[in-house]
Amino acid sequence: MKEPVTTDYSSPQPPLQLRERLKDYGQEDVFAFWDELSPEERLLLVQDIQSVDLPRIDRIVRCSFRSRGIPAAPVELLPESTVSTVEKRTMEERERWWKTGVKAISNGKLGVLLLSGGQGTRLGSSEPKGCFNIGLPSGKSLFQLQAERILCIERLAAQSVNEGSVSSTPIHWYIMTSPFTDEPTRKFFESHKYFGLEADQVTFFQQGTIPCVSRDGRFIMETPFKVAKSPDGNGGIYSALKSSRLLEDMAARGIKYLDCYGVDNALVRVADPTFLGYFIEKGVAAAAKVVRKAYPQEKVGVFVRRGKGGPVSVVEYSELDPSLASAINQETGRLRFCWSNVCLHMFTLDFLNQVADGLEKDSVYHLAEKNIPSIHGHVNGYKLEQFIFDAFPYAPSTALFEVPREEEFAPVKNANGSNFDTPDSARLLVLRLHTRWVVAAGGFLTHSVPLYATGVEVSPLCSYAGENLEAICRGRTFHAPCEIGY
Repeated sequence: MKEPVTTDYSSPQPPLQLRERLKDYGQEDVFAFWDELSPEERLLLVQDIQSVDLPRIDRIVRCSFRSRGIPAAPVELLPESTVSTVEKRTMEERERWWKTGVKAISNGKLGVLLLSGGQGTRLGSSEPKGCFNIGLPSGKSLFQLQAERILCIERLAAQSVNEGSVSSTPIHWYIMTSPFTDEPTRKFFESHKYFGLEADQVTFFQQGTIPCVSRDGRFIMETPFKVAKSPDGNGGIYSALKSSRLLEDMAARGIKYLDCYGVDNALVRVADPTFLGYFIEKGVAAAAKVVRKAYPQEKVGVFVRRGKGGPVSVVEYSELDPSLASAINQETGRLRFCWSNVCLHMFTLDFLNQVADGLEKDSVYHLAEKNIPSIHGHVNGYKLEQFIFDAFPYAPSTALFEVPREEEFAPVKNANGSNFDTPDSARLLVLRLHTRWVVAAGGFLTHSVPLYATGVEVSPLCSYAGENLEAICRGRTFHAPCEIGY
């Protein structure tokens, strides 16, 4: 029987084999404070280094640094055929897509992927963003609103296909957390009994972390015995799905399509049958919901084509030349580059497998220059991230689906008191939309404050997108603000 290898952490020298490996990758400086560490701290340092996949991280750092000097292909307009616009969409198309989507959902073909690795730091909270209560009359968190939309769609799908029966395949919800949000997210779901969902239809998994590096590519030390690391961006979902074997799990469940979105949108239509039906009918590998860019300086990425006949890609607002950002389409009078990325995506499972392999093979990450806490105080260095939209250039075919901003995009990114994307602004967008639903269904409102500052909230358990409200609302008067419950 082989004897276990033991390391003497009282030795004046770090473990030789590990030291040699680090030297191979130019990272031997992580042992610079070995002499000053206690045996316990030396053990922590060794364990921390052993948790890093050195060949992979070295490849990522080298490829990412090298890619900085390569000029990107010029930005081109997308062909009109790529985008389904609201104004050109017919009622017949909407109904057809809804039915196609509902059928696929009832047959268990759709899974839902939630990007939930971020904390609510900018909102003044240390909790995961999804736990945040934006101040609706119901007091529901973002997680609860999204869970209840899934429950509503499950019920609509079951009723539509089975003529009143309430049995169909549940929608499986895959939730990507980070090392900072994983445990509190799980506990939040458990304490709220999964918001009415079955515990076994929710799967949590963690995105990875990557060492922060200096301008010459060396690891930054957070403490003398710990490498500074940061989450690998929301695009870390692709490698995380692969490494956790969840792509196989999806295939085993019969899932063919994945609806993927970010947690910080109070109006997100999770598992939208219309979008899914459009996606299936187009037969593409990837799709995205888009809203029209509001003004040239709006801080949103836009969809473009990279090079003549090149792939569909997203260009970040900071990377788009100001003259292009403000260029006007002379025929329509609108911005030429107008299709904003709002992190509402649809992918085939086959494509997710391909893109996980492609991104890993190319190993190009975005270098975000940041002030990074270290043993020398805050130092300038890089966090390495991938973004969810990095997948699009790998797609053999992509379609975009315009949605009205006021119906599907209420971002929650900044604390109240900021100029935009606050809990207050998101709450008002929800209340205004739901007020329009209630009035359209024959209801009336009374209010003691101006209507522009209030409204009613319709529980997602009552209605997914304004449907089926006549029986509840017609002829009734509601005093705003209030919740209309199930």
